[in-house]
This record gives sequence, structure tokens and C-alpha cells, in this order.
Amino acid sequence: MKMFSYIAKKLEELRSSCSCLFTWFHLRGNRFLFELYFLFISSLGFLILHSLDGRTTSLTPRNLDLFFTSVSAATVSSMSTVEMEVFSNTQLIIMTIMMFIGGEVFTSMVAHYIRTFYIYVSLEDRNKFDDRDTQCSFSDKIELKDINILEFGNSKSSNFYSDIDLKLKSIKFLGTVVLFYLLFVHLLGVVSVLIYLNVVTSAKNILKHNGLHSLTFSIFTIVSTFANCGFVPTNENMLVFRTNSGLLLILSVQVLLGNTLYPPALRFSIWAIGKFVKKSETRYLLKNSKGIEYDHLLSYLHSFLLLVTVLVFIMVQFLLFSSLEWSSESLSGMNVYQKLVGILFQTVNTRHTGESIVDLSTISSALLVLFVLMMYLPPCTSFLPISEESSEQGSKRVRKIMENLIFSQQIYLVIFVILVCITERKQMVDDPLNFNVLNIVVEVVR
Repeated sequence: MKMFSYIAKKLEELRSSCSCLFTWFHLRGNRFLFELYFLFISSLGFLILHSLDGRTTSLTPRNLDLFFTSVSAATVSSMSTVEMEVFSNTQLIIMTIMMFIGGEVFTSMVAHYIRTFYIYVSLEDRNKFDDRDTQCSFSDKIELKDINILEFGNSKSSNFYSDIDLKLKSIKFLGTVVLFYLLFVHLLGVVSVLIYLNVVTSAKNILKHNGLHSLTFSIFTIVSTFANCGFVPTNENMLVFRTNSGLLLILSVQVLLGNTLYPPALRFSIWAIGKFVKKSETRYLLKNSKGIEYDHLLSYLHSFLLLVTVLVFIMVQFLLFSSLEWSSESLSGMNVYQKLVGILFQTVNTRHTGESIVDLSTISSALLVLFVLMMYLPPCTSFLPISEESSEQGSKRVRKIMENLIFSQQIYLVIFVILVCITERKQMVDDPLNFNVLNIVVEVVR
């Protein structure tokens, strides 16, 4: 009995030490853990890709190229030094898995699950601390009272424990919603692409000509598009599908749902689920989005303004692209409907997927400057940032809104560079030595 008691005591000490270590990593080592995570999956992906045979033995990528491609897939940066058609079907599947687990929605979901587990462990430890005064053995002690997620007040009223229970259930339910959203959008996209490929023979013939399986192409492209990676298993990217408007529309929806419109779509999903099940949890999530501390769960007003911002950016790009490139060689051979859908697809992909139906080197410099600006802006950029402080006076709130409406100096510089590129586009073609984007930027800034 003494031996079992001794073992139980040592296990409890080990558990306490692990809990303290986990607490330290949660509060101070999140960024370090994610760097290790991407380094691990990049290295593992490289080893697996290196061990598999490519599509042809005549053209084998170098190890450095394979590692660079693996890093690009894991970090969803869509940069590659080799043509995509050199990879075999199995290698494409491995890259699909890497893009899936490296996407923003997946990594945020994993972080949320880890944080949920941490909350439950911390709450259990705090209950034990209430019974007996114990402390972590680390020199840098971390008190559980500093954990914001468990702060509900100093006094334990009759509703205190019910509030804790509701908040914990809501946090756990949010993880389930994100998982459901991730799987449902991917499944819907893959099924839609498969149906399109079976109905439209021109798109299916392109895959046969390039030696690609329909299922592999559908899964790979949907995962890459949703994760905003931009990899397409064809050497020409989406250029060969520029007349397949239905496919472009499907992928445009995936781009938005996986990037800029993910917060509004997530909030809408919670609201829709609340109409049928889990009414208390969904109400809590919708009313206390800031207290949940999930970065992609925004308030109603913030989500609405983000939606408006995304639509305005797309409209501006669409109008500028249409006015400058409608009769250009990049859109030649396309009818009116195909041009409209193609331009919409191109403008949606500027933030931040990278799939393209045109050769970017052939479009006007004004569009390139605008695309660079769109790529620079974070996905959560809102045209009218809102203040969450309800204590502000009316005049102060109005003044802040007016300040937000006034563009920064950098935005003014970009606008004038675009205007100069538009007005001098003929000179930029006839005299590229003196009239180029770099010279215009220097002159405008100076």
C-alpha cells in the first residue's frame, strides 16, 4: 500500500509540473510552439516527398527545391521553384495534407482546442488550490488568477458557477462549430468541383491532357484555395481554366470563406445553428465575442463592417480591372460572361490566394500597384475600425470615426501612384526606361 501511495504521489507531482509547464507555454510560448509546428510539418513533408517517386524519372527536383516546396505548402505561401506537374499523385496528396494542416482556419482551431484543454486543466488546478495552498515549483511562478478567461468576479454569487459552466460550454462549442465549418466547406467545395468536372467536358479534358485524377485535382485545389495557398496541380495555374466560369465561381467562394469573409461566415454559422440547437451557447458566443478571445469571432458590427470592406475592395478592383483590361490581350478569346467571371475571380484572389487566370506581367502597372496594396492589407482589415469602449462620449466617438475615414499618407501615395500609372500608361509602353512604376513611385513620394 505504501508503494502504491508513493507512486500516486509521484504521478500527482509529475502532473502538477506538466500543468505548470503547459501554463508557461500557453502564456509565453505560443509563437515559439507554432514556429516549431511549421518547422516540424515542413521537415516531415520534405522527407515524405523525397521518399516518393515523382511523375517522371527524367525530371527529378533537387532536395532544396523539394524542401522549399514543402515549406511553401506548410506555410501556404504558394511559392515553388519546380513545375507542379512533376509531382506524382501521391506527392500531391501529401502536399494537400500539408496545406490543410497549415491553413489559418485549421491552426486557429488547434490553438483554440489547446486553449480549451488548458482552461479545464487550470480550473481543476484552481479548485485544488482552493482546498490546499500549493504552488508550482518553477522559479517563474504563474498564478492562475491571472488567467483572463476564468475571471468572472471576486465574489462567488449564486450565479457564479453557472456563469463559469456556460462560458466553458460555449468555448467548447465554438471549437465544434469551427471544426464543422472547416469540414463542411471543404466537402461542399470538393463535391461541387467533382460535379462540374463530370458535367463540363472541356475542364475534364484538360485534366486528362495533364494526366491528373479528377478527385485528386478537386481535393488539392479546394484545400489550396480555402487555405489561400494558391497551389494548383497544373503548370499554368488557373490560366487553362479561364473559360470555365463555373469552376472559377466555385473557387471564388472558397477563397472568401477561407480568408477575408471567414469571421462573418463563422458568426453567421453560429447564429444559424442557434436557431435549431444549443441556443444558450450560441447566444453567449454572439453576445460575448470579445470575452471568448478567439480572434476570428468578431462582434456583429465589426463583422458587418468587415463584410462591407471586402465587397468595396472587390468592387474597386473589379471596376479598375474592367476599365483597363477589358479589350487587352490577357482576356482575348473570352465572351462577356467569361470576362466578368474571370475578372471577379482575379480580383478576389488578390487577397491573398495568388491563383490567376492571366499573366500578371501583361497587365497594366496601375493594376499591379493596386494588387500589391491588396496583398499588403491583412485579411481582417476593416474600412471603419470600431471602438469597443462604450464609455466614450458622443463627440469623441464622432471624432474617432472621422479620423478613421481619413486615409493615411501611405494610402494617398498609393492612390496617386495608381492615377499616374493610368494617365501615363501609353508613355509606360512607349518609353519604359523613363516611365516605369519604380520611377513613378520615387517621384510621387519625393
